[in-house]
Amino acid sequence: MSRSGTTTSDRARGGGSSRAGAAARPRRRPVARRPSSRHPADPAARRRRLLLRGGVLVAVLGLLAWLLWGSPVLAVSAVRVDGAGTLTAAEVVDVAGIDEGTPLLRVDVDAAEARVARLPQVADVEVTRGWPRSVVVTVVERVPVAVVEQDGTRSLVDADGVLFDTVTGRPPAGVVPLDVADPGPEDRATRAALSALVALPDDVRGDVAGARATSPEDVTLTLEDGTTVLWGSDEQAGDKADALVALLQQLQAGALEPAGTIDVSTPAAVVLR
Repeated sequence: MSRSGTTTSDRARGGGSSRAGAAARPRRRPVARRPSSRHPADPAARRRRLLLRGGVLVAVLGLLAWLLWGSPVLAVSAVRVDGAGTLTAAEVVDVAGIDEGTPLLRVDVDAAEARVARLPQVADVEVTRGWPRSVVVTVVERVPVAVVEQDGTRSLVDADGVLFDTVTGRPPAGVVPLDVADPGPEDRATRAALSALVALPDDVRGDVAGARATSPEDVTLTLEDGTTVLWGSDEQAGDKADALVALLQQLQAGALEPAGTIDVSTPAAVVLR
């Protein structure tokens, strides 16, 4: 006859086995945690690390400052000049006063620009650092439009009326002899005559033998063939130039009778006589 369940002796045997197994297992020892390196337990160590990092940063900044301000590594080895025509590069470099071997950051570009701008031939100038070891001086020279004579000296004049250079012999091509009482950028008669010359196309200006202005309202041009052009004031300079060009083309083509005087002072009603 079979019985289900367990007897007292069975339970005694089973319970003894469980206790024996539990006793046989070794106990785990608690693991000691190390202090995190991110949060040092020793404040003195942390201070030492901060001091070390600060010292490295100061050294790096000092090295960088020396490279920029005192080292020959980033110093001027050449001064390049762009835009010079009548002036030579040597003249511009000499006036700029930038010494080779000067650290680039110590180059006073504003002072160099001011020195070069004092050259009469220079209309505009820019001085820039060309890293790592050069300086670039870019000049815009004045363009002569006319030539004036004062006390036996002939001077070139740009479109603004500035007398910037002397000339002997024939003036450059396209430069027109100008007769005014007091040439200069502040003289209204000078500016009126120059506005007429600047308004003309280059090929027509090349045919102008001379210009004269007795006042700002009385500008006269003389062509190479002796024709007199009454220009008047500097108003409507573009319209006057267009009218003169059209008339000269018709005269050249034989569509009009030759005239000794062309009056374009009123461009909408040109008079030939």
